[in-house]
Amino acid sequence: MTTYRNIHGRSIQALSTDPTESVSEGQIWYNTSSDTFKTILVSEAWSSGGAYTTGRRSFGSAGTQTANLIFGGAEPSVSNKTEEYNGSGWATGGNLGSSGYGVRGFGTQTAAVSSGIFTPGGVQTSVFEYDGSSWTAATALPSARAVVGTAGTQTAGLAFGGATGPFTTTSNSTFKYDGTNWTAGNNMSSGRAYMAGFGTQTAAAGCGGYTGSPNSTTTTGATEEYDGTNWTTSGSMNVTKRGNSSSGIQTAGLAFGGKTPPNTALTANEKYDGSTWTTSTALSVAMFNGGGSPSGTQSAALSTEGGSSPYGKATEEFNISANIITPGAFAAGNNINNARRYLRGFGIKTAGVVCGGYTSSPSAKTEEFNGTTYSNSSDLGTGRYSLAACGIESAGLAFGGLNTTPSTRGETEEYNGSSWSEQNNLNTPRGELGGAGNQTAGLAFGGSTPSVTGATEEYDGSSWTTSPNSLNTARRGEVAGAGTQTAAVAFGGTIPPNTGATEEYDGSSWTASNAMNTARSQLSPTQNGTQSAVFAMGGSPGTATFVENYDGTSWSTRPSLANGRRLAGGFATTSDAVLAGGYTSTNLNTTEEFTPETTALNIETLTQS
Repeated sequence: MTTYRNIHGRSIQALSTDPTESVSEGQIWYNTSSDTFKTILVSEAWSSGGAYTTGRRSFGSAGTQTANLIFGGAEPSVSNKTEEYNGSGWATGGNLGSSGYGVRGFGTQTAAVSSGIFTPGGVQTSVFEYDGSSWTAATALPSARAVVGTAGTQTAGLAFGGATGPFTTTSNSTFKYDGTNWTAGNNMSSGRAYMAGFGTQTAAAGCGGYTGSPNSTTTTGATEEYDGTNWTTSGSMNVTKRGNSSSGIQTAGLAFGGKTPPNTALTANEKYDGSTWTTSTALSVAMFNGGGSPSGTQSAALSTEGGSSPYGKATEEFNISANIITPGAFAAGNNINNARRYLRGFGIKTAGVVCGGYTSSPSAKTEEFNGTTYSNSSDLGTGRYSLAACGIESAGLAFGGLNTTPSTRGETEEYNGSSWSEQNNLNTPRGELGGAGNQTAGLAFGGSTPSVTGATEEYDGSSWTTSPNSLNTARRGEVAGAGTQTAAVAFGGTIPPNTGATEEYDGSSWTASNAMNTARSQLSPTQNGTQSAVFAMGGSPGTATFVENYDGTSWSTRPSLANGRRLAGGFATTSDAVLAGGYTSTNLNTTEEFTPETTALNIETLTQS
């Protein structure tokens, strides 16, 4: 008789708790606590990633799920912008050598190729190579085209099909790239454009696209395979489409999104095994003319939303895994007790403080957060708004700020977990300033005196000392900051206009770093973030939902706020951020809390049926 042990080479284990580390698909164990048999199942699912910065359509993509690249496109005007994905969020890369759309790419994030493009001057032969930071012109395509199918690497690539001249004219030609030159290969069976491609130069596949007018009924689901010499027809997709995206290799591919005539965006997702297509889990957001992960796999793919104006910015990750991935996200928390704007916060998610602000007048309100609810505490000695703050719940520091009495702009107060006590004033009285550090080693920088200033001061637990070195970019507008007195970061604010300038402080001087992806003021930082790990949330222009993370070198996007706001108070770290109050068209008492991505085994309880 065949037994579980005969099949798997081991007997069923008895465990008091379910395993937390990866185990084999189909492995069964007996949970003695619940008196049940359990197993691990593989799931197929899309989860959201950090939104990219500039919404657009018909752009190029290259790379994998965790190291992706998008470039060019239309916003709706033509674009040369490049963005890089690190598996969590997007950061600005070097500009493409030409602005245009209908661009397609292949290769990796640090060795990519952009092949063909449509500019206001028409379809071009332009080709560019990316080295991880900048694009350089490469040998042009033998003939002009856009929206081609692509596959391969920077030194062994493939471009096939595409649109030539007017977008009603399609090509069936194939060009092979060796990192320097293009050579002609054998033709596809039919000309088409806006198809998806995946695989290598000697084992590629092209699927979908259109063979006539973009919005005609000649949209196809046909698939062809390339062996390095010839194309052969394979099984068609279940859904005919154009403008779809892809990931994987010739024997394990993935095609998702796309558009059916005349103008319907799709969430469809299909897997390819080298001969036939099967339906898999659909995208959450319908997309076409977006990006994929040409160097990715069938089990780990990336989708970047394209579509019609207004262009989306959604990023989704596809995984075939024994793990269930719950993406990081902001969600509503309990309200603060006193609606207001221009407030500041300090502490961590389970022990935080928000103080000051503005209602119809300057506020002295202080509230403590225990990870669940806010409770009123002792008021500041001087009500004010546009102040700065730092420290922890039991040892906080609030300094500067605006009031109807200009002489209070230098006020400094210490918080001991229950009450405030007045300390020596700032040497340069101001509001709209930034802060970092803690109660015995604080840092103040920038702000309005009311003139814009870059003045920097250090606090030793008793008094402030002016640093001889100011910010390189003087600014106000609720300058944001985080870190310690000897390793701080300042970012955002307004000069005016709004700025994304970022600077790092080493305890004596400021050094310019990479700018934020989106210049803004009136934003909120995670006040207890470090110089190499800080969130910037919300802000102006408008009432932004933008969230960015600084890693000590560059900024990348993170999951957006559920609701845009500016002039809010924030605290905690990049793994558990909190945002409270702020302003839209009215003062807010609402809050949002960030929960980071989690991964858990897909455990199923076995039952008799």
